Amino acid sequence: MLTAATIESALRFALDEDAPWGDITGDTFVPGAASARAVLNAREAGVFSGGEVFARAFTLIDSGVQVELAAAEGDTFSPGDTLAMVSGSAQAVLRAERIALNFCQRMSGIATQTRAFVDAAASNTAGRSVRIADTRKTTPGLRAFEKHAVGCGGGHNHRFGLSDAVMVKDNHLAVLAGQNADVAASIRSARARLSHTTTIEVEVDRLEQIQAVLDGGADIIMLDNFSLADLRAGVELIAGQAVIEASGNVSLDTVADIAATGVDVISSGALTHSVRAVDLGLDIGLGLDTDLKPDLDLEFALDPEPDIDLGSALDPDSGPNLESN
Repeated sequence: MLTAATIESALRFALDEDAPWGDITGDTFVPGAASARAVLNAREAGVFSGGEVFARAFTLIDSGVQVELAAAEGDTFSPGDTLAMVSGSAQAVLRAERIALNFCQRMSGIATQTRAFVDAAASNTAGRSVRIADTRKTTPGLRAFEKHAVGCGGGHNHRFGLSDAVMVKDNHLAVLAGQNADVAASIRSARARLSHTTTIEVEVDRLEQIQAVLDGGADIIMLDNFSLADLRAGVELIAGQAVIEASGNVSLDTVADIAATGVDVISSGALTHSVRAVDLGLDIGLGLDTDLKPDLDLEFALDPEPDIDLGSALDPDSGPNLESN
């Protein structure tokens, strides 16, 4: 879950990484009293995600910066659309620009990719609902952001981490096999020790494994790297006794055919692990229309005082300064 605390923690880390002793270009080249008005423009089509993160990047630098969003999470946009407007200290806007864009571009890229998967799957299911889900193949430290973006694109989150649910994968089964343990009995034993609210999912990579998993009473069975014919056979064998998830070899080219086999969930690491960022640009210009208003009148609450000292750039002894003054 993407919380305000998670957003602030990640942004502080990113801002400190980018300018640990200040922005020496902005602090020496741009007059401290200068103000700027910038517009976040879409340079290609996509699905928007990361608006709150984008805005908070600026207000962490200077609480006087105003950010207005013209797009909501999950909105589609076209090239040339205005997605947000930023106004305030020019030094603050320039210092936060890249970090704000990095988060928003990547999150919008994930949302855009997810929407494409969702639409492709829906095109071949004759009205039957099939969920598109993410995986744990996320950028370290950014999982909450990336899973939030999947939701913005119409997808669903798989377990957030190892603490959420029992998911028995091939390496777990290999360990059991090495101990000559019975799979069905192991599932039942785990069930007896778990809360009644915790689900058990088991991954199988061939049809012969399914019956033992059913005998153990698993809630979800993942059919991993199955051919389309074997997926259909697996769906027929499971016959509603468990939720059926397909994973492996899932791409935009294959997801529609996989959806047509009758599975309930299709999970893919491609939603997050190698997604392309959407091309967005923050453009500062003179003579911008001061009457321009966003479609959504959204402003984020601002702290009464700036959180970050912009004057530390020329002081070699100051060190990183991302704490409140």
